[in-house]
Amino acid sequence: MTADDSFNRLDDDDYPAYTMGRAAEMLGTTQGFLRALGEARLITPLRSAGGHRRYSRYQLRIAARARELVDQGTPIEAACRIIILEDQLEEAQRINAEHRHAAESANPTNAA
Repeated sequence: MTADDSFNRLDDDDYPAYTMGRAAEMLGTTQGFLRALGEARLITPLRSAGGHRRYSRYQLRIAARARELVDQGTPIEAACRIIILEDQLEEAQRINAEHRHAAESANPTNAA
């Protein structure tokens, strides 16, 4: 991968661009908190060739949500479960909307 390829991937939400230290700094938390999220299997950072954890922007958003819940007094395990359930609900709602749209497109007379 060339330097230009790496630069172009920075717009990719799933590109693991952030080191653990930088991710913790951006979130205003500790590296231990990020490790705990990994142990709870909420986020699984990719590893660099040297074995260092790398986080994507998507993973940082999830970690930020976890921190928000933990800061409100929610135990980390419960926060992780809440986030997983929120994600599943969002996906189910997206799928339902797609099915509704497909049904309305297939039968436009009943859409009114």
